[in-house]
Amino acid sequence: MDLGSAGLLVLIGLLAGILSGFVGIGGGVVMVPALVMLMGYSQHQAQGTSLAVLVLPVVGLAVWNYYKAGVIDPKVVVVIALSFVVGGYFGSKWSLALPTETVRRVFGVVMLLLSLKLILDR
Repeated sequence: MDLGSAGLLVLIGLLAGILSGFVGIGGGVVMVPALVMLMGYSQHQAQGTSLAVLVLPVVGLAVWNYYKAGVIDPKVVVVIALSFVVGGYFGSKWSLALPTETVRRVFGVVMLLLSLKLILDR
């Protein structure tokens, strides 16, 4: 893994963590599209990596299937997971410092932008 890729993975992990702590989203909504669009991962690689980041305790069996299929890079999982923890901490702090209405609107804008990207992208 080169330094540029590691840096991008840290940014993906931080963004996913911040948005998870801030508005309750992260894995499927942030990491999967980011890994596909920014890292050139296949959909399966991105989904497997996202699941592996969130492995305990809920998605262990699903991760195992992706791992056996060879579409998970454990080094990438570690980098994103550590970044996600930091991002989740700060995202939750920022979210709790703002009014509920503001956080709800931020969540709506994030979901709208992601939805438009998914709908309009070829």
